[in-house]
Amino acid sequence: MRHMFFSLLVGAALVLGGAAEAEDMGTIRLGAAVSLTGKYSSNGAFTRNGYDLAVKRINEEGGVTVRGKPYKLEIVYYDDESTPARGAQLVERLIQQDGVQYLLGPYSSGLTEAIAPVTEKYGVPMVEANGAAVSLFRKNYRYLFAVLSTTDQYLRGAVDLAAKVHDDPSKVRVAMAFENDPFSQDVREGVMEDTAKHGMKVVIDDKLPPELNDMSATLTKARVLKPDLLLLSGHDKGAALAVRQVADQRLNLPMMALTHCDSAQIAEKFGAAAEYTLCAAQWAPTLKYSDELFGSAADYAALYEETYGHPAPYQAAESSAAVQVFADAFERAGSLDPKAVRDALSATDMMTFYGPIKFDETGKNVSKPTVLFQVQGGSYVVVYPQEFAEADFIWPTPAWSDR
Repeated sequence: MRHMFFSLLVGAALVLGGAAEAEDMGTIRLGAAVSLTGKYSSNGAFTRNGYDLAVKRINEEGGVTVRGKPYKLEIVYYDDESTPARGAQLVERLIQQDGVQYLLGPYSSGLTEAIAPVTEKYGVPMVEANGAAVSLFRKNYRYLFAVLSTTDQYLRGAVDLAAKVHDDPSKVRVAMAFENDPFSQDVREGVMEDTAKHGMKVVIDDKLPPELNDMSATLTKARVLKPDLLLLSGHDKGAALAVRQVADQRLNLPMMALTHCDSAQIAEKFGAAAEYTLCAAQWAPTLKYSDELFGSAADYAALYEETYGHPAPYQAAESSAAVQVFADAFERAGSLDPKAVRDALSATDMMTFYGPIKFDETGKNVSKPTVLFQVQGGSYVVVYPQEFAEADFIWPTPAWSDR
């Protein structure tokens, strides 16, 4: 079939003192339909890289032990072509034809929403790392678990920062532009709650089309209405578009906060034009988290860059953490029965290089905060929350004529 991609990742064999013992090592097969082509292909690649790196490390360290028996991990992949219907079809294939009993999630909330009913139908546990839409956790799914913070959290920090730097938050004028997809609309939901809490005035509230090619209409309104804060979510394409067009139009914005800055590589691709931009993120290599498998967040970042030749985006980090969660659940379950694994997942309470992971009854991680980077001197520097800050938040953004 067109764009079909199928591969098996087989980890290094564990040597247990002899070839005969090594041959006794079992295999646990995980399945994943990820975006290797289509609009999410870059983030789909990061997702797969994160899964692969975790499987490689776990297998190198001896695999997973279930009731005294060692198992290596293996992943069966298909390309969902960045299409929800295709993702659902492929997950059905993984379960029904390939016999996969444990699923890793796709990239994006929309694709996760498409396949969650399938995994729920068959009672197949899914640990996902890149579907943050809060709506996913309002549908009473019992087999869905997410290691990342939910979307409504992404840009709340920017609203909080704006409130802190202004003497009277009720005078803050906010412009918003959010893609019309589940992820971005949930980001908007969190922003709307917090702007209302502070009494801020929303002067622009635009919905952006899924195929983002131009946001000049929003920026033209911003030039007239002069917002104190522009908030935008449109995945990596939207982040790149915003930075490029704001620079092209030399639009002065005291604060601009985006999602997906690091996966869009705004600092690397746009240089000075990206300076002072705030970037919502799930994770940063400078955070003080660590575990026995990868070491610190910085150790993970170094290993990832050594392996793949580019800095570790949070999409890869959270994907690696999802595999770690499965490995932990297999061992605690003491069984490979999907229901037993599901029950073990629901009781997860662990620390990883990515951060703490503990699921509530809806399957979302309630232990890990989101962070805000600011591009400073060409680097992504954590400025929020305060306990994780590497540098002070620079505000307001200098006018283009002063840069």
